[in-house]
Amino acid sequence: MSEKERIEELKELLNRASEAYYVYDSPIMEDYEYDRYMNELIGLEEQFPEWKTLDSPTNRIGGEILAKFEKVTHTEKMMSLADAFSFEELRDFDRRVKSVTPTATYLCELKIDGLSVSLKYENGYLIQGATRGNGVVGENITHNVKTIKSVPLKLKSPLTIEVRGEIFMPKKSFIALNLEREENEEELFANCRNAAAGSVRQLDSSIAAKRNLDTFLYYYLNQDVKTQEDALNQMNALGFKVNPLFKHCKTIEEVISYIEQMGQKRQDLPYDIDGIVIKVNEMEFHEMIGETVKYPKWAIAYKFPPEEVVTELLDITFQVGRSGVITPVANFKPVFVQGSMIAKATLHNEDYIKEKDIRLHDKIVIRKAGDVIPEVVRPILSERTENCIPFQMIDCCPCCHSPLYRAKEEADYYCLNPNCEDKIVNRLIHFASKPAYNIDSLGDKLVKLLYQKGFIKTIADIFELNNYYEELILLEGLGKKSIEHLLEAIEESKKNNLDQLIFGLGIRHCGGKVSKLLCRKFKNMDGLLQATYEDIISIGDIGDAIAASFVEFMQNSENRELISKLKEKELNMEYRFDEIKLNFFTNKKCVLTGTLSSMGRTEAKKLIEGFGGLLSESVSSKTDLLILGDNPGSKLDKARKLGIYIMNEKEFLEKIKE
Repeated sequence: MSEKERIEELKELLNRASEAYYVYDSPIMEDYEYDRYMNELIGLEEQFPEWKTLDSPTNRIGGEILAKFEKVTHTEKMMSLADAFSFEELRDFDRRVKSVTPTATYLCELKIDGLSVSLKYENGYLIQGATRGNGVVGENITHNVKTIKSVPLKLKSPLTIEVRGEIFMPKKSFIALNLEREENEEELFANCRNAAAGSVRQLDSSIAAKRNLDTFLYYYLNQDVKTQEDALNQMNALGFKVNPLFKHCKTIEEVISYIEQMGQKRQDLPYDIDGIVIKVNEMEFHEMIGETVKYPKWAIAYKFPPEEVVTELLDITFQVGRSGVITPVANFKPVFVQGSMIAKATLHNEDYIKEKDIRLHDKIVIRKAGDVIPEVVRPILSERTENCIPFQMIDCCPCCHSPLYRAKEEADYYCLNPNCEDKIVNRLIHFASKPAYNIDSLGDKLVKLLYQKGFIKTIADIFELNNYYEELILLEGLGKKSIEHLLEAIEESKKNNLDQLIFGLGIRHCGGKVSKLLCRKFKNMDGLLQATYEDIISIGDIGDAIAASFVEFMQNSENRELISKLKEKELNMEYRFDEIKLNFFTNKKCVLTGTLSSMGRTEAKKLIEGFGGLLSESVSSKTDLLILGDNPGSKLDKARKLGIYIMNEKEFLEKIKE
C-alpha cells in the first residue's frame, strides 16, 4: 500500500470513528487506537503535505490563529423566535396558526442553550461556519467550527447546502473546564452557554479544540424538504448530529404534554436546555402563515420557568463587605443549576433568613434569580428533622472580632472598625474591578497577595507599585511579563473617566449609575468635594440616604487625604462628557432582564447610556421599558403587571441603529 493510499485509509477510519462516537454515541474504536491512527496520519501528512485534504481529521486539532474575525453576510436572514412563557400563550399561537391552516401539525424540539451557527458546504466539503450576529451579518468562525468533532468536514453526499443549528458545551465539559481555570487562577465561566460563546470566539483555534464543544443541527435550507421532521432525518442521514428527542405532535395539547415531560427530564440531560421550540411541521404552510419583521409566525419558543434544585444546607458563613456590611452566605452540597455548578448563595441578612425560617441542615430549594444569581428560595419543611438548627446571628466581626452594629431602620449588621482587614481588602478588590476602575490583570487573588505581602494597604498604594518592580518579580507565580503588564495597566487606568474613580472609591449607596449622575452635575473632583447635601438632593433619582452618605464621605479628612494623593499620582479628575446622540432611548428609564445573545450586559448598558438613557436594576412604575433577553427573571412578570413596554432583543438592536 502506498503512503497516499494509507493516508486515505486512515482518514476513513478516523472519520468513521468520530462520527460513531460524537454523532451516534456508539464507539467503534478504543481511545488508544484512535490516538495511534491519528499520530500516524499526522506524521504522513507532515511528510506529504500535498496530500492533506479538507476532510482530514487532523484539521480538528486546531492551530490556525486569526488576526481578527471577518464579517459574513448570511444568504438568508437568521431570524429569532417569539417567546411564550405560559401554556395559554401557546394556545393563542395555535389559534392563530389554525385560523390560517386548520390541518397544520407541530414538530417540537429541545431549545439548546448555546449559540446559533450557520454551516455551509460546497460539493460536500465544509467551507464556512458563521455566528448569527445580528441575523443579517455574523462572524466567520470556520477555523473553530472545524475543531468540533460532531461537525462533519465532509458529507456523505457531495451536496452544496447550508444548515443551521446550535453550538453548545456539554455539562461535563463545562465542569472540567472551570476546574482547570480555577487551578490556573483564571476567571470562571458563568454557565455552559457563556463558556461555549467564549470558546467559539477564540482567535486561536487550538484553544477551541480543547474545549470539547458539540452541536445539534435543526434547520436545513432546502426547498425540496416537505416537513421539519424530514429535514431533521435528512440532516442526520448526511452525517449531521440531530437531537433525537424531537416529537411530532398533532395538537397543541400534545405539545403541552411533551413540554411537561421534557421539563421533568431537563435536569438529567447532559446539556443545557432553556425551553422547547415549536414549529409548524409542514413546510408548505410556512409562507401562508407568514412572518413579521422580527419573527416567523409559524414557530414559537416556549421558555421554561427558572429551574429549581433541592440540596442540603451544610453551613452558614459570614462575609465582610468593603463597607463593613456582614452578609450571611449559604454553603450547600454542590448542585448543577441552569448551566453551572454552584455551592454558595447569599442569604442577604438576618431578617431574610428568619422570615424564610432557614435552618442549618435543612433541605433547601435553589434557583438562579434572573437565571444568573444563585438564591435560596425556601426550606422544605416536610423534610425538616430535629437535627436542623435555627439560625443565630453573630455579634462580632468574623475577621477582626469587633462588635457589630445594626441601625434601627436597617436590616444589615456592620463592622465599624476602619482597620478590619477584610474591609480593606474588599475595598481594594472593588476599586480594581472591571465595573469600577477596571485595572486590567489586577484581579481578586493578586490584590489579596499584594496586600498580604505589604505592597498595598490603600487605594493610593496601587499607584506606587512601579517603585517595587524588582521586589514584585520575586513573588511566586508572577513573572517579568506579568508585572510589566500590570504596571502598564495601572498607568493606563489613570486616564479613566471620573465616574469610574467615584464608583471605585466604594462610597456607601453610590453605585455606577449614581456616580455618573454626580459627575455629570459637578463636572470635576473639586466640584464633588464642595457639593452640599442640598446640591446633591436636587439631582433627579438621588435620595436622602445617597446624598447624606456622599457628603459624609467627601468631608471625611482621611478620604480627602486619599483623594489628594490620587491627584498627585495624576489620576484624571475631570468628567469627560460623551457626546449624547439623541435616540429612542434618550431620557428613558430602562431595565435589562435575561441574557442578550448579541452582546454582554455591560456593552448594552454603555449603548443605552450613550444615547442618554437611564438604567435601573429593578422594575417600578417609573420604568419606561424592559429590554428582554433569553431566560428572563421575575422582572418580566412585574413589567407585565405594570403595563410597561417590553422590548425584545431584535427590536433593541434595531433601535440602537436608528
